[in-house]
Amino acid sequence: MKKIFILNLLFLLALSPAQENTAKKALYVKGNIFSLAVLMPNFGLEYQLSSKFTLQGDVFISPWKTFAGRHMQVYMGHMEGRYYFREAFKGWYVGANAGMAVFDISKWNYTSERYQRGFNYMLGAAVGYQLQWAERWNADFFLGGGTSQGFYHGYEQKEEGISRYEKSAPWNKSGEWIPYRGGVMISYKLR
Repeated sequence: MKKIFILNLLFLLALSPAQENTAKKALYVKGNIFSLAVLMPNFGLEYQLSSKFTLQGDVFISPWKTFAGRHMQVYMGHMEGRYYFREAFKGWYVGANAGMAVFDISKWNYTSERYQRGFNYMLGAAVGYQLQWAERWNADFFLGGGTSQGFYHGYEQKEEGISRYEKSAPWNKSGEWIPYRGGVMISYKLR
């Protein structure tokens, strides 16, 4: 499944005509205003591959060791290939993405001192719309999701120290189909 996904993505990216390779490609730097508002930066770069294809790489960081007494550290990176229906950086697009993350978080429904540390990978798709609002500025509205496969150990903070509350070996596993990307990226054209 993963091999088919990667081969399809590479095939789509290779469809750009050779004549377009001599033109100067656009490059945008981006920041998600929703995540930045809660002090969790999400920044990226989007590079034009052809007249309708781009490649975006971005990182999301939740640096908080605790928030309201709960673990909330997440470091995530994604690569996304995008196809624009009109032209690159204008209008509607669809994309395929892959990402990885490391985390130290408390589950939303835990009321105890339990938390999880581990890593995951994500494979999915996104849909979005880019709106140019000034000569070098765009707003990128997007939502994405797919499969998220997590591998973690569960811990519990007690007065006598930290201990594992589950004994899964080598990892406890969790897999879901969920939305894991979204927001509004403000983009500035570097070239």
